[in-house]
Amino acid sequence: MIAIIDYGMGNLRSVTNAFRRLGADIAITRDESVIREAHALVLPGVGAFGKCVENLKNFGLFDLLKGQIAEGKPYLGICLGMQILLESSEEAPGIAGLAVIRGRVVRFRGAMKIPHMGWNSVEIVRPSGIFDSIPSGSYFYFVHSYFPEAQESVSATVTDYGVRFTSSLQRDTIFACQFHPEKSQAIGLRLLGNFVRLCE
Repeated sequence: MIAIIDYGMGNLRSVTNAFRRLGADIAITRDESVIREAHALVLPGVGAFGKCVENLKNFGLFDLLKGQIAEGKPYLGICLGMQILLESSEEAPGIAGLAVIRGRVVRFRGAMKIPHMGWNSVEIVRPSGIFDSIPSGSYFYFVHSYFPEAQESVSATVTDYGVRFTSSLQRDTIFACQFHPEKSQAIGLRLLGNFVRLCE
């Protein structure tokens, strides 16, 4: 069973519908015992970094998630669910993230329209089972004003939007993406299907 974490933020309906279309065994939950029993975790997210940390802590999920990830349980973070893995964010000075991945989250700067919203291509820079049957240069749907500055060693894909940034990362059993696979039509379902298969 895959636990989709309900912490009061995020587009749970879209993510849930996508996994149901794939026939995946899922539970939408914030229950500690269900999360511990799950064989994989999904943290979707839309909103602010600071509020995400606050909600996770208020529901008793922050340390639980950090511990489950440290134990090697497969994790899929989507958008804010990716950013929260890092140490900090310019969006919420002084508030620490899960710090599972070294780096920080920064705001886009320059002449590009913010937020970065719509379809953009992702270049695969490191082989990963999550991208099986997905060509490098495929287009995914993005909605964000901040992006992760993470170590190159964990970058799975990069995307250009005024700056070349890590659009997905992978380390061991952790996978996270800045784009929204649940809103990325067939190619997004393929990625989610790969995650389900890798968790079996």
